[in-house]
Amino acid sequence: MGNFDLLTAKGVSRRDFMKLIGAAVAAFGLPELIAPEAANAVEQAIKKPPVIWLEGMNCTGCTESTIATLNPSAAELILDMISIRYHDTIMAASGEQTEEAYQETIKDKFILVVEGSIPAKEDRYCMVGGKPFRKTVIEAAQKAQAVIAIGSCANEGAGIPGACATGAVGVTEILRTEGVKTPLINLPCCPVKPTTLIGTIIYYLTYKDVPPLDESHRPVAFYGTLLHNNCPRRGHFENGEFLTDWNDPAQKSYCLLLKGCKGPKTYTDCAQVWWNDNTNFCINAGSPCAGCAESYFYKKNNPLYSKHEDFKLPGIGQINADTVGKTVGGVAAIGIGVHLAATVASGRLKDHDHKEDM
Repeated sequence: MGNFDLLTAKGVSRRDFMKLIGAAVAAFGLPELIAPEAANAVEQAIKKPPVIWLEGMNCTGCTESTIATLNPSAAELILDMISIRYHDTIMAASGEQTEEAYQETIKDKFILVVEGSIPAKEDRYCMVGGKPFRKTVIEAAQKAQAVIAIGSCANEGAGIPGACATGAVGVTEILRTEGVKTPLINLPCCPVKPTTLIGTIIYYLTYKDVPPLDESHRPVAFYGTLLHNNCPRRGHFENGEFLTDWNDPAQKSYCLLLKGCKGPKTYTDCAQVWWNDNTNFCINAGSPCAGCAESYFYKKNNPLYSKHEDFKLPGIGQINADTVGKTVGGVAAIGIGVHLAATVASGRLKDHDHKEDM
């Protein structure tokens, strides 16, 4: 079956396939002219390196987020074509057969995907296939062409498992302490967005290299701007309209800063690209941003619904929300710095402080 026949058999039109490719290309700031090249790379992906997908301490939410589609989609097609050889949740085999699949694949050229955090105390927690998960990650990472850590658990913050007694850490820490030099791509969020993973895979298949990354090894295309900059509630922030009473219908769409929103210090494209085929995302559904794309998730941002006073503003550094006006002074801050400074300096934020339920 040829590549075009495969598209048809999966119920995916050529137009929808090219729309996905075009969106991925645009996300990385690349010219539209390379879209046909990217499409060709994906169509030939069955000849590309296979994938080993390891799961550690996690809820399997990233797997569910990635594979749960109502209808066959272009994204599903790409996941089929990249040849996932080992994934202990979705593969049909179990027991010894799964370990055989792992051992065979690790001899080949492959991409390693890691979901879930890794226990630092390797001999006490998370034994998979009769050996510590930490050892498996190190072994596979040393032989992989690239490592993609998906979801908050696998990233620097180690997610919710990081708050437990296992000494859980992310992939970044493991590779650093073990001296593994394999290229690493971090794709945080709880769970990872399918579009983020698919876009990264498309980039890698096209250029056979990792995309431009920030200092936390995150693709700048997806994690290069503050969520606040594109928040649908930003107009209410500018007007000093902050939600203080969940039961007040008049405040339904107000800014959620006083209810623990971490949007002003979270770098993610969540406000632009939503989950479930662009159906919704946290803030639009009425929940404050939990900051799951950042390394401080979950340890340093709980309770989730309590206001955070400190913000790191571009060009200024760490300041307190209640004193931002005095701290900024005449400095020409950018982005959230200007807007937060103006709001607090005018007294609009402070006026709501006494109404806040901590």
